[in-house]
Amino acid sequence: MAILRFKALELVDQRKPVTVPSTGERRSDSFGKNVFNLEAMRANMPGEYFKKLQSAIKQGTPVERSVADAVASAMKTWAMAKGATHYTHWFQPLTGSTAEKHDSFFDLNSDGRPIENFKGSALVQQEPDASSFPNGGIRNTFEARGYTAWDPTSPAFIIETAGASTLCIPTIFVAYTGEALDYKAPLLKSLAALEKAALDVCQYFDKDVNRVSTTLGIEQEYFVVDKALFDARPDLVMTGRTLFGHAPAKGQQLEDHYFGSIPSRVHAFMLDFEEESNRLGIPLRTRHNEVAPNQYECAPTFEDANLAVDHNQLLMDIMDRVAEKHNFKVLLHEKPYAGVNGSGKHNNWAMSTDTGVNLLAPGRRPKENLQFLAFFISTITAVHRYGDLLRASIASASNDHRLGANEAPPAIMSVFVGSQLDSVLNELERTAKLPLDKGDNIYLKLGIDKIPAILLDNTDRNRTSPFAFTGNKFEFRAVGSSANCSSSMTVLNTIVAEQLIEFKASVDELIEQGKKKEVAIVEVLREYVIASKHIRFEGNGYSDEWKDEAAQRGLSNIPTTPQALDALIRDDAAELFARHNIFSHVELHARHEILLEDYIKKIQIESRTMGDLAINHIIPTAVAYQTKLITNVRGLRELGLDDEHSQVTVDTIKAISRHISTIKTQVDEMVNARKVANKTEDTRDRAIAYCDTVKSHFDPIRRSVDKLELMVADEDWPLVKYRELMFRH
Repeated sequence: MAILRFKALELVDQRKPVTVPSTGERRSDSFGKNVFNLEAMRANMPGEYFKKLQSAIKQGTPVERSVADAVASAMKTWAMAKGATHYTHWFQPLTGSTAEKHDSFFDLNSDGRPIENFKGSALVQQEPDASSFPNGGIRNTFEARGYTAWDPTSPAFIIETAGASTLCIPTIFVAYTGEALDYKAPLLKSLAALEKAALDVCQYFDKDVNRVSTTLGIEQEYFVVDKALFDARPDLVMTGRTLFGHAPAKGQQLEDHYFGSIPSRVHAFMLDFEEESNRLGIPLRTRHNEVAPNQYECAPTFEDANLAVDHNQLLMDIMDRVAEKHNFKVLLHEKPYAGVNGSGKHNNWAMSTDTGVNLLAPGRRPKENLQFLAFFISTITAVHRYGDLLRASIASASNDHRLGANEAPPAIMSVFVGSQLDSVLNELERTAKLPLDKGDNIYLKLGIDKIPAILLDNTDRNRTSPFAFTGNKFEFRAVGSSANCSSSMTVLNTIVAEQLIEFKASVDELIEQGKKKEVAIVEVLREYVIASKHIRFEGNGYSDEWKDEAAQRGLSNIPTTPQALDALIRDDAAELFARHNIFSHVELHARHEILLEDYIKKIQIESRTMGDLAINHIIPTAVAYQTKLITNVRGLRELGLDDEHSQVTVDTIKAISRHISTIKTQVDEMVNARKVANKTEDTRDRAIAYCDTVKSHFDPIRRSVDKLELMVADEDWPLVKYRELMFRH
């Protein structure tokens, strides 16, 4: 291990930035070149079929078979002109990553002659083997059939790897029995539910609105480390995070990495993956150093939510592949290093109409602001009612390490709106009686006239808030860096849709009682402001005082995944998702089972890796070093030196023995705890056993290993040092 370590450091010192050849094109000219977008469709499809396809996408209706054939023919022509020889249905199973099965355009006709073939039937539907994908008990392992079905709202694209090109077609993935086995299908359903609910509310304010789209901008945080250093750390390779390693003297405390000059090797890597992303239609605009050493962030322009999620999944794959060319490894684990910032995805979420109005942006006139308040307050109310569901949507073994530490928002769901909007909501709450004056006076007497003066960025930022309003959008900051954002966005879309439906029903009821529309809207909103007041918090979410205050407010603080996931299978959640046709009872329980199993497996892998490193690498190294010290003490005594000269060394020998004993004992107990947990039949109980019992041994083992790392000579230590891993490129 020591040889490997020094070899890794030698390689790192020899690395030079990889030259990224310039294409000579502007980004705007190369943008989307490898995407079968509107321009490519128009150029390769007959006009009649192009119009029919766009109409089907716009109306959300099935694509006719003749249109599918025309699209398939055009896709094949376009893709082969770009060197593609194969195509694949690109889908997002519940493994957390993407999946694909490549088929060749090459075929033989009835005469045995070779041809290139791609029909509409192959475009619309494929049948990958579903037996090995997570299904949560929906299917037996011997029942393999599953279907992928084309999503025409997300354009096909070409991936170039190893000198070959493949046409990738975004699809949903369902079981033979019809249940969703992926992230995309529920997301699409939730987007449809939210659009319908939002469209109905929009009719109060603008009859010309015909469509409401959900927009999303996903900021992606990540770490970059040299590939040689990564390979020298078995824990990083196996688990995505360092299980051992004491904090360096200089970590992130000076905050000198944040927004600093980007290292040349990393800058070359960024240029490379940004260029490939650009050709694939991913509109990246921002890159910068993040707070922790070796941590960075990139962010795109807002897009339709479904496309934004697809692009984020594709981006993670691109970053990983491009990093290989630059001798890097991208770490997407939420907390790869203890003691420094973790990584997340900040999901910037909003709703926009086909008339060009952002429903979460304050306007200049009272009517516009009443519309803004309707959607703004309904969203806050939805988060208040279903905060536990949002917490469940971002729960994972890796995100548990991040939430509540070092600029990651806490596990307590709260909403930050900023002082100006907070004062507006407080004013609305204080107004016990609503005036019945005509015209705009109703707004003026309620104090809502304050909103027109508010600028676009009408709030400060609160980095400790998991759900913050940032001027014209809500930023869901608690989503983990490795997560598929569909999970959190599906929940958010669904709960806001539910709240908007209830809002409209309540307003309509008051209108039927004879109240003016504006009066009815304000009256319902005032009720919502009062009911959801406890979810609004403007202070420091990291503080212990907030934990106490949140408990007094009745807000949940669920720090671990097994307990957080309980919210998914409560009766109210099951009824909510069934009511909007997002998840059936079977699908919801299946996902709960899958997420628990994923948690168990990840903790199990960490436990086994920790035990293996401790017993087979660290203890032997400690014993070998201890033997050197014993030889040293014996030599001192043979020279006739008294115990005073050797006492420090003797104390070190004894300390090493104590730590070795602690490590061996804790590892044995951890293994036994794992065996006991594995015998537990109920998946939730097994997950809790892993969380409470198996993990309870991690810290004692880690502490003793950290102590040994400080004692054992630098050249003998079997793992790459924490400080070297963090700071060496």
